[in-house]
This record gives sequence, C-alpha cells and structure tokens, in this order.
Amino acid sequence: MAPKRPGGAGAFPKPVESLAPEKPDPGELYAALDLGTNSCRMLIAQPKGSQFHVVDSFSKSVQLGHGLERTGRLSRASMGRTVAALRVCQQKIRRHGVSRMRLVSTEACRRAQNGRAFLKHVERETGLALEVIQPEEEARLAVISCAPLVSTKTEQLLVVDIGGGSTELVWIDLSSVPHRDRPRAIMRLHAGFHTADSPFPTAKVVDWISVPLGVATLRDQFSDVEDDAARYALMSWFFEENLAEFAPYKDEQTRDGFQIVGTSGTVTTVAASHLGLKRYDRTKVDGLRMTSDQIEAVIRKYLEMGPAGRRRDPRIGQDRQALIMSGAAILQALLRCWPTDRLSVADRGLREGLLYAQMSADGVLEDGPF
Repeated sequence: MAPKRPGGAGAFPKPVESLAPEKPDPGELYAALDLGTNSCRMLIAQPKGSQFHVVDSFSKSVQLGHGLERTGRLSRASMGRTVAALRVCQQKIRRHGVSRMRLVSTEACRRAQNGRAFLKHVERETGLALEVIQPEEEARLAVISCAPLVSTKTEQLLVVDIGGGSTELVWIDLSSVPHRDRPRAIMRLHAGFHTADSPFPTAKVVDWISVPLGVATLRDQFSDVEDDAARYALMSWFFEENLAEFAPYKDEQTRDGFQIVGTSGTVTTVAASHLGLKRYDRTKVDGLRMTSDQIEAVIRKYLEMGPAGRRRDPRIGQDRQALIMSGAAILQALLRCWPTDRLSVADRGLREGLLYAQMSADGVLEDGPF
C-alpha cells in the first residue's frame, strides 16, 4: 500500500505528569484518549500554568489490529479486548466527572473494513464516542507534543512517530525562526501544517508523510520469514522503500543543526536498554539524547539476544519482543537515511498533543504560545 501524502508537498515547559496534590474541580479537567493499533491509552489532566497535572491515566495493550494485515478486518477477539479496556476508561471519566474530552482512534480503524461499525458498537457498549482522525492530524498532534524537546539550536527537524499501524514523519525547517522561539513555533503548528500569514515566527513544514507501516503491520508483512536476522533486514529495507517519495529523502544533512525527535514505545525501549535500566523510568528516558552509533549498538545486541533472549529482557518482555524488532527496523532505516548525533527520545505522543490542543483552544494555559 502506497503511503498517504498531503496535497502539497524559550522552550515550552514539559508537562508535569504527576498526580495533582488535591482533588481537582471536575470543571477544570480534560481527557485525551488514543486508541491505536496496539494500545489504548488515556490521560485525565488539569491545566497548571502553561502545563498540566495528570490526575489519572490508563494504558493497556489491546492489539486491536491483530490480523488486520491478513484479513482487512478487526477480529472479534481484538474488538472484545478493546471494549473491555474502553469500559475502564469510561469508568475513570465518569468517576472524575470529566466533561471536556477528545477521544480518537487511528490507523487500525482507518483501514479496517469494519472500523466504523466497531466504533458504533463501542459507543453503544460504553457511551464513548471515538472519532477517526486522519494522518495529517495524527502527525500534527505528535509534533506539538514533542515541542518541549526541540533544541533552540535546531535548524532542520524531523519528528517521527512510530505507531502500531502507521509511522508519521514530519520535516520542519526552523532556520528562519529566532533561536529562542523555535520550540514555541513548533507548538503553533496545532492550527495546521500550512497556516495563513501569522504575526509570529513560523516553522515551515517542508514535507510530511504517513507510511501505513507500524510495528504491528510491518511485523505482519514478514511473519512468514523464520530467520530472525533475515526478517529484520527485510523489514528495514522494505520500510526504507516506502520513504522514497518523501521530499527530503535524498537530501544530505549536516549533523550540526539537525535533530530527530522520536516518539514511540520502540524509541523509549531502545533508550531504556541503552541506559541499562532494570525498571523503566520516564524521568531518565524522556528527553534523552542518543547518537546513531548508540542506537545501532542496542539493535545489534537485540539481534544477538534472539527472540528467547528478548523475551527475558525486563525492558522488552514477552509481549513486545517481536514488535521491538519491527520498530527497530524502522528506526534503523531512518538513521541510514539521516544519521544524527541528536536523536531526542520522547515519552509522549497523541494524548499530550490532544490535551495541549484542547487547553490552548479554551485559553486555559497561562502564557501559552498560541
């Protein structure tokens, strides 16, 4: 399947993701839910200055897209797992009295023949009305969630969101934006990648692409290849082939002034492995800078470990051992095209982007960048 493409070709503070110290007023709360191909994730938060406090959260692997590549449909078992997870989300929303929320689904529901029917079933069973967002909005939300990690020295920025069913890439030129305004200019992209005249310095979106290959769908493409190393190599080269029409694909980038920000379970898992963490620690992973050489060293170790070794690794685990290799294949393909000494690891994504967008639209963020 060809990638979906568009028609045309001082840093903002990190969110404080800790429990609010007192029971918040329900009127101040916002919810953001991201139903992806692999996982169901939700945050409930309240505005706090120019950031937010997380009041409650939920994350569960539901494997909604399991078998989708083969059948074109969501399976009964995967839909059952997902509805059960969404019931938990609905209970949390009701318990906290949340009235302002944005609940979205992505690639699995976009592609499945029965995706729309499933979401109607979800609404009947749970009362939650999920909307299917299009690739451009998915990419845009990922970009604004990562804005706090953008260096003021960055001239060219590549934001990569590796999902379960698709991978979004956005290339942004910041060279005409004053250094101190660069993270703030990224946040302004919430209004669209090609905005009208603005009185503020603007980030130029050179190109963006949504490749319909994520950790689950890429794995399923090569599930018949038994050899671990061969399967990995095929996945990586296949993903790179799907980048061929991305405008900056063949452009050489000097490492000075070029930054990649990666947001996904793959990137955070690789970072945890690089740090040798025995237990995952978001405070050590989010914002970590890694070089191409460091990432490739981790991937080589994954291949040496093999499937059995990866299952035993506490940073990967049994459920993710196959997915981590398809994600690593995507990551290595990107680094082959654009080597960098500045890949920033983002433990954040659509949920944070959804919260920022809602709160900014309501004007409840102090000194916001919009």
